Amino acid sequence: MPSRRHLANAIRALSMDAVQQAKSGHPGAPMGMADIAQVLWTDFMSHNPNNPNWANRDRFVLSNGHGSMLLYSLLHLTGYELPIEELKQFRQLHSKTPGHPEYGYAPGVETTTGPLGQGITNAVGMAIAEKVLAAQFNRDSFNVVDHQTYAFLGDGCLMEGISHEACSLAGTLGLGKLIAFWDDNGISIDGEVEGWFSDDTPKRFESYGWQVIAGVDGHDPEQIAAAIEKAKAETSRPSLICCKTVIGFGSPNKQGKEDCHGAPLGDDEIALVRKELDWPHAAFDVPADVYAGWDGKAKGTEAEAAWDAMFAEYQQAHPELAQEFIRRKTHGLPENWGHDANKYIRGLQANPENIATRKASQNALNAFGPLLPELLGGSADLAGSNLTIWSGSKGVSADDASGNYLYYGVREFGMSAMMNGIALYGGFKPYGATFLMFMEYARNAVRMAALMKQPVIFVYTHDSIGLGEDGPTHQPVEQVVALRATPNLDNWRPCDQVESAISWKAAIERTDGPTSLIFTRQGLPQQARDAQQLADVERGGYILVDSEGTPDTILIATGSEVQLAVEAAAKLNAEGIATRVVSMPCTDVFDRQSAEYKETVLPSSISKRVAVEALAKDTWYKYVGLNGAVIGMDTFGESAPAGQLFEHFGITAEAVYAAAKGLN
Repeated sequence: MPSRRHLANAIRALSMDAVQQAKSGHPGAPMGMADIAQVLWTDFMSHNPNNPNWANRDRFVLSNGHGSMLLYSLLHLTGYELPIEELKQFRQLHSKTPGHPEYGYAPGVETTTGPLGQGITNAVGMAIAEKVLAAQFNRDSFNVVDHQTYAFLGDGCLMEGISHEACSLAGTLGLGKLIAFWDDNGISIDGEVEGWFSDDTPKRFESYGWQVIAGVDGHDPEQIAAAIEKAKAETSRPSLICCKTVIGFGSPNKQGKEDCHGAPLGDDEIALVRKELDWPHAAFDVPADVYAGWDGKAKGTEAEAAWDAMFAEYQQAHPELAQEFIRRKTHGLPENWGHDANKYIRGLQANPENIATRKASQNALNAFGPLLPELLGGSADLAGSNLTIWSGSKGVSADDASGNYLYYGVREFGMSAMMNGIALYGGFKPYGATFLMFMEYARNAVRMAALMKQPVIFVYTHDSIGLGEDGPTHQPVEQVVALRATPNLDNWRPCDQVESAISWKAAIERTDGPTSLIFTRQGLPQQARDAQQLADVERGGYILVDSEGTPDTILIATGSEVQLAVEAAAKLNAEGIATRVVSMPCTDVFDRQSAEYKETVLPSSISKRVAVEALAKDTWYKYVGLNGAVIGMDTFGESAPAGQLFEHFGITAEAVYAAAKGLN
């Protein structure tokens, strides 16, 4: 059996060889953390390379994702379907080994990492999901949810503010199954970090309520193993293992220096590394005994088989719980979901109510929540404003994690990235809320949800200048343009309680990407619809009001401005200017409709078009054309009551009417 160091050297060799062949990459972190990874993956990780999606596997997150060859080496060596040819194609087009770990490319990659700090935050979300799911499903001696979440992180992750947001909440929630390894190598891209990162990290994490295991030699397997044992023994607090390492370990001329962080070592230095590490093998050549020492398939299959046997007993003892567990882990919706949701929506249309769409959102949660035990909600300290708490909400705490609502505190970025981790974990439909303006804090986590195609639901209230007196610091203008420009993100801005409920239904049913739901503070009138119009709302855009005969002019609007378009259309039609109103609550969904349907709503022959939305105008030119008109915002807002602001900025029914008249 090869020594531990020899097994770890396989990671070092594969990492430096792949980076060298790609002519780019980050060999330093994989070479520095190889000994930690070897101990963790061969002695402690419970996972099955034959089934990367085993429900009770340990989760492993490489938060310092630039060191991706560490993860790819681990997956290859332990037996995942990641052949050596894929490592040879590191950073090449269409390979399973992109420059940073990408969820969905290689089996065993639990999340996309690279933007520093988000990986550890995803891991916190996974640990939250594990704790909540365990509290909801474990019974008696049946611990069907019982595993660890491990994360590797570097100095850069700890410098990012999001690490504070996530790790402080992890301590508060007592996430005892979360174990993080800090790669304390003292180096970042700019050199020795002591000039810009002099925090007392152990004390910082102690203040969060973590168990801190300090002073671990990251190249001493015995110390590493002892630290992991101690971390696993502490079940009421997350643990931080502080590992002192040498970046680029084994490189005689570059170890401990920033120039091995993000660049190939070079052929001459690699030859010296092979000599230094007693690794005489050619590039990408791993001896059979090393593969045998790493292989995790037999051990993993045995662990999963033991869990399967236990779950079979659980099914006998708790059949309904077991069935529900399977449903939630396979992302299925309850049988009665569609029927009950549509019945609720029809009831809303039949019983008009003029309310703020944030209130309509809460009403939808009260209707849908009892049908969906997988909902796991939250707000960034704005529950009373976002209206995210519904009648069945129960808070999650360190002592009782069986609830369905997380008080995230003022942590918009952290909340959003934690929700990504929860979605990746499975078994939940996470939603979390803040003001639309403060999506700015969370933008990169929203982007990551879209990149990973995770069905996270982002709830954004106070959606325009309509929030009024809080002024331009709180009034979004350009944010929805950025959201709509994000690939694979659906953005709904409904105009009344009916569209609000339909947008919630669409978000809940979506499985291939995230959704943002954008709601008003102010009350909005409910629009009249027939059965066909009601059915067409889910298409993202539809004819709300039509003229007699072929229209001369089309007015397009979303959210609170739909009523302005309806009022303007009534005046135009009365004057003989045939006018259609298109409500477009979700441009993203509308754009995916068939060409035939889009032509029925926005006929190409009708060029006289006006769009109105109390936000930046940019979205709308692709719908109205260069000769059309857009009523919206060109500046930031002001502090005043909402009604005065709409008048001040010229976002009124009269302005829409005048713009349409100008085209006729």
